[in-house]
Amino acid sequence: MIPNKTIEEIFQKARIEEVVGDFLVLKKRGVNLLGHCPFHNEKTPSFTVSPTKNIFKCFGCGKSGTSVGFIMEHENMSYVEALHYLARKYNVLIEEVEKKPEQIEEDRQKESLILINEFAMKHFQYNLMETQFGRDAGLSYFTSRGFHQGTIDKFGLGFAFPDGHNLQNEAKVKAYNIDLMKQLGLITEHNRDFFTNRVMFPIFNLSGRIVGFGGRALTTNDKTPKYLNSSESIIYNKSNILYGFFQGKNAIRKEDHCLLVEGYIDVTTLHQAGIEIAVA
Repeated sequence: MIPNKTIEEIFQKARIEEVVGDFLVLKKRGVNLLGHCPFHNEKTPSFTVSPTKNIFKCFGCGKSGTSVGFIMEHENMSYVEALHYLARKYNVLIEEVEKKPEQIEEDRQKESLILINEFAMKHFQYNLMETQFGRDAGLSYFTSRGFHQGTIDKFGLGFAFPDGHNLQNEAKVKAYNIDLMKQLGLITEHNRDFFTNRVMFPIFNLSGRIVGFGGRALTTNDKTPKYLNSSESIIYNKSNILYGFFQGKNAIRKEDHCLLVEGYIDVTTLHQAGIEIAVA
């Protein structure tokens, strides 16, 4: 088995534009790169590579993912084979170890929790952009703060409905494990959505996986805190995460320092202004 530390290093070093660029001709289009999708026939290019997010997405066939996912799909490799391919490309030494059963179970649980968080992020994004209530409540807040669509996309911003059951109901429809959602703090012990009537800020780890959320209330009073954060879990330790570091790591490497600010809005606003070394 490949150690988690090595997998994280591979994810961090693998640049999606470089990996895809080995196989496709990509042309600059704003902050992204565009090319013809290798997974379906198309005359007009709709295959988008985002260096900022370190992901690809085809708006024609819907395929999307990381560098590892691209290699798996394009080269018909397994997950482990794709990791080895990228390790060779980026000179990452792999020293495989035999995992104990309890380690295998912990890794399986971590991956399950991350997949639930990814589902929740997409759900909050859908609420924000594709529902009238979300646009009126959440999107209007972001636009009032001067956020551009590119900033909203870059940070995966979303909106949690106020009814207290919106996320849970969708999770049940899609057969996600409610007990694990409680473990993540997405659902309370009283079977209500933890984040309600809040604009949502996904929290990414260094390799771009979703490990938690921050939510800002749209209405506040003495009983409603302005901000709520995900509870700590086996994938999320608040002391070990810098918000905005994943989005800004290329700029931080280049500048060799970062700018520590107070919170989510400060980071997103500064990134939009071109100061991509801001973290919180």
